[in-house]
Amino acid sequence: MILDKLIGLFSNDLAIDLGTANTIVSLKGGEIVVNEPSVVAVRVDFSGFHQIVAIGKNAKEMVGKTPMNLNAIRPLKDGVIADFDMAEVMIRKFIEKSHGRSALISPRIVICVPYGLTQVERKAVRESAMSAGAREIYMIEEPMAAALGVGLDIKEPKGNFIVDIGGGTTEIGVISLGGLVVCRSIKIAGDKFDLAIVEYLKKRYNLIISERDAEEIKIAVGSALPLRREGSVTINGRDQFEGSLKSVTISSEEVREAIERPITEIYEALTSVLDLVPTELIKDILNSGIILTGGGSLIRKLDQYLSQKVKLPVYLADEPLLAVAKGTSMLLEDEKLLQELTFQ
Repeated sequence: MILDKLIGLFSNDLAIDLGTANTIVSLKGGEIVVNEPSVVAVRVDFSGFHQIVAIGKNAKEMVGKTPMNLNAIRPLKDGVIADFDMAEVMIRKFIEKSHGRSALISPRIVICVPYGLTQVERKAVRESAMSAGAREIYMIEEPMAAALGVGLDIKEPKGNFIVDIGGGTTEIGVISLGGLVVCRSIKIAGDKFDLAIVEYLKKRYNLIISERDAEEIKIAVGSALPLRREGSVTINGRDQFEGSLKSVTISSEEVREAIERPITEIYEALTSVLDLVPTELIKDILNSGIILTGGGSLIRKLDQYLSQKVKLPVYLADEPLLAVAKGTSMLLEDEKLLQELTFQ
């Protein structure tokens, strides 16, 4: 124990929200030192040698624009590691950027992961982080981290309902007495919204666009309910039959139609969790409602849509994009909480 404390004096422990779309790294005290897309750009030469060209923001700028020998890779898919080697490279780069050369000892790292990872998936996360230079690895499930990050008192004998909509997964959990009473993780989140827009444009206008273009459309005019002032955006793409370049203007009403299915699936998953809530916690949830976190929760009027559907108050958290990262970093300041809420 004394040795651990001495080691801690020379090591900057890190909290990592390892997301499908973005990775956020923070220090004790909550200072965010990395907030970048989870993307790695790799050049492959004629001999098959891989050269890392860019990681994070610079790599995302290359998505869809790379020559044949340059690939922009997303190491995580649906909340889990899909490419071990590239995940290790990315995590190592972010650790180096965060940890600083002044530290003498490798950092202890708390990583946030989706609920219900298999043992194989947990092992992949652990091995990637250890290979990237971590001294010790602790993992916390996303619903718990999100609840901490929005300031809920998770140790009280009271039901708290949290929905974290990320890039790869939506995590739905009911928390009481420091544990997950009911939880469900589904692979429907921000990325599926983008894919739905891609498919809609292909089907309706024979227009082929990238997922990145679809994300820009979603951010610009996406909504779950009608807006007071509907909007539109013009997008460029390729005709899937003629191969010619063309532009199409898509309205917010059409985007709403495009993303209706994934939003409905999130509502259905939320309902399935509500059906399992113990009767002793129902009053708490009726009083406090449901809190939304994560980048996917920023779809306009999604909180209102879900509230109308489940007949409960639904609130969008302050800084929903950072809730999980904040909650994860809080564990660095409370050793007891770290031991109680994480697994290795």
